[in-house]
Amino acid sequence: MRVFYELDQLPAFQNAVITIGSFDGVHRGHQQLLARINRLARRCEGESVVITFHPHPRQVIYPQDDSLRLLTTIEEKVELFGRYGVDNVVVVPFTVEFSQLSADEYIKAFLIDRFAPRFIVIGYDHRFGLNRQGNIEYLKWYSQQAGYEVVEIPPQEVDDMAVSSSKIRRALEAGQVAAAHRWLGHPFSLTGKVVYGQQIGSKMGFPTANIKVGEKLKLLPPDGIYAVRVRYGEKTWDGMLYIGRRPSIADQNKRSIEVNIFDFNQDIYGETLSIEFLDYIRGDETFPTLDDLREQLARDREDVRNRLRELPSVDEPSPGTQQTAIVILNFNGADFLRKFLPEVVRTAKAAGCTVVVADNGSTDDSLAMMRAEFPDLTILDLGSNFGFAEGYNRALANIDADYYVLLNSDVRVTDDWLTPCLERLAAEPGLAACQPKILSQEDPECFEYAGAAGGWLDALGYPFCRGRIFATTEKDEGQYDDPDPIFWASGAALFIKADLFHRIGGFDGDYFAHAEEIDLCWRLKRAGYRIEACPSAVVYHYGGGTLAYQNPRKTYLNFHNTLVTGFKNEPLGKLPWWLLARLLLDGLAGCLFLVQGKWAHIWSIIRAHWHFFPRLGYWWRRRQDYDRRIKALTIGPSTEREGVYPGSIVWAYYGRGRRHFGEIVKADDNG
Repeated sequence: MRVFYELDQLPAFQNAVITIGSFDGVHRGHQQLLARINRLARRCEGESVVITFHPHPRQVIYPQDDSLRLLTTIEEKVELFGRYGVDNVVVVPFTVEFSQLSADEYIKAFLIDRFAPRFIVIGYDHRFGLNRQGNIEYLKWYSQQAGYEVVEIPPQEVDDMAVSSSKIRRALEAGQVAAAHRWLGHPFSLTGKVVYGQQIGSKMGFPTANIKVGEKLKLLPPDGIYAVRVRYGEKTWDGMLYIGRRPSIADQNKRSIEVNIFDFNQDIYGETLSIEFLDYIRGDETFPTLDDLREQLARDREDVRNRLRELPSVDEPSPGTQQTAIVILNFNGADFLRKFLPEVVRTAKAAGCTVVVADNGSTDDSLAMMRAEFPDLTILDLGSNFGFAEGYNRALANIDADYYVLLNSDVRVTDDWLTPCLERLAAEPGLAACQPKILSQEDPECFEYAGAAGGWLDALGYPFCRGRIFATTEKDEGQYDDPDPIFWASGAALFIKADLFHRIGGFDGDYFAHAEEIDLCWRLKRAGYRIEACPSAVVYHYGGGTLAYQNPRKTYLNFHNTLVTGFKNEPLGKLPWWLLARLLLDGLAGCLFLVQGKWAHIWSIIRAHWHFFPRLGYWWRRRQDYDRRIKALTIGPSTEREGVYPGSIVWAYYGRGRRHFGEIVKADDNG
């Protein structure tokens, strides 16, 4: 992390995603905001920038007000920003002159000229400029000519931040440091230099480091004894800290901060310590003699040791609570939403996830029904039917989360369908996406067509699944209950890391629907990421709820989109013979439809090829664009060999009569 204290020293930021504020305490609400700007920065291949101020603006604007007390000094704040993954921190020297900037000067001379922001993430109540004349609406209006985008923090989120700060202050003023710890998301701490004292603690067998806090506005908890953790350099020690006026020692009226560091024997005068408050032990007391005080300190030390043993040995802050958004793209699915959405909402709430329904230009009563029956639901009205691929792209561009769960409206979820997949994504940095086991809503003992127990490809790019090959679906007997690597995860219930979705380019909007998840997963695998099945999570899919499996339109989309997918992702040397093989096998598929009398499906295959081959130049440019994204995102060798059958699934199924996944893959593996 880079830290800047002078505006004249700022570099040229690349696609800066900025947020502005005091961030006192850097509590959980702030951490969510920091996680948001970090995610945005990754998506636009930029860098996150936190702009804060020193001294606190209230000290300059209201110099006579001595009521301000700070949860964090500027040094503590900067250190926390680093621990939460921020790329850059700019500490603006807040002066009377700076406070006199007009709203126009603040935007033009300060924000645009200094930071050239791509995104500005601020609250609905953000005010700036002389006499607070600027607001978020003015910032949005200015964005039209300046080229940045304003991301507004919702009122509830802003209000929650203010409430959290007040709750933390009240807790600390009452000595409730453990409660403050929970709301902060990290221990309350103070930082100061070790200064010389009277050596009274050493004489009593309890040597202490006397701490001088440089920031006079730093909030201090009430007098008493606290269980603490002391950070010195790169190491930490347990200890007990005293705050008070030492009433048992004559002629002492000055408030003192002293820490007895356990199992420590170093000369640290003049050094800086950071002390984290973990629990409150007792209040300050007066003792008749120093012997009585010594005995009490011995009991305090034992209490502190016992209390600290009950706490985790390491208490590093997490990089913000991981946010999960379950996103349902709806098109005329009112009946499915009435039937299945209540259970999605219930399980999401239990897991701490949000639910968003993006309506893709429905012409039924979906919107009216949701607003009436689900008043607390977040609804995005896209206004038109953009198809599955582009509809999701547009919806997810407006949803901030760490993980996306893309869920069809005709899916019935079970009680613990979220946890296994989300835990796998959180535990494995190289895992980009996964899917649950997908069973049939109409025949619950069998796998469902759209994804089953995880998607595979054959050597020619034809997709099939563990548990489903062409129209044959297997009965679920636990044969695919291992969390194995797969090639693609079904879009009916797709769990994916949000930043990877955006950085790899999202779905290809040209697809409209079908095979877009295969293309997406293929690109991720080319960048070295893995895709997995997570069969301990189970959902039930109605299947064909928005487009029937036997519809000629679906046949067209499947043939067209798999052609495009292979052309964009297959190795260059393979493309010539791959195209010839696809022409041959797609022709054989047409012959099969001829035998079955499905004339409309034959025409669908012809149209698919007619719309693909004349546009090879366009698809080539799309391939190059995605190749650049893949190169920038690559973390290691390609994982494209995982989830690929080296033969032809068409030949195995129709020529060799093998209908089940286990028969084909295991037979091939065994020679």
